[in-house]
Amino acid sequence: MTDRYVDISLDKRGVHCTARLLDDKAPITCRAVWDALPLSGEVYHAKYARNEIYALFPSFAAAEPPLENPTVTPIPGDLCYFSFAGTDLATGSYGYSADHVQPGRPVIVDLALFYERNNLLINGDQGWVPGIVWGSVVDGLDRMAEACQDLWRAGAVGETLSFRRSAE
Repeated sequence: MTDRYVDISLDKRGVHCTARLLDDKAPITCRAVWDALPLSGEVYHAKYARNEIYALFPSFAAAEPPLENPTVTPIPGDLCYFSFAGTDLATGSYGYSADHVQPGRPVIVDLALFYERNNLLINGDQGWVPGIVWGSVVDGLDRMAEACQDLWRAGAVGETLSFRRSAE
């Protein structure tokens, strides 16, 4: 199979990076994400995991992928896929709007980019939260990491995180 790539961008900041899909390690997850692209949503900076930005989406796969290529210690450049029941994120500590945590929404997908080291996927409400590593940044991580630090310090309001197919 030919390598496939995605472009990840912080649209308002005009910054992007390119990642290679890990089809050999997470084929079901890669297929689900690839088929759903393009995806764009309000960006969040992680509270618990540390050096992570992510966006939340309604479930887009026919069936949620199994836990393939899992990690609880993502490294810089990892793209991770998480899925949560709609009520898993329903505590006030997360700060999401009501449309993200409706009980009628059975699954919420979290697509994340880790931009620096020393990440640990443990959550005060849920404990360990393994993620599926489905992609690895191959270009532009340094620029994206700078923008992510700015997002952390200056705020995420009005910024979107987008995932698109790339011709790379």
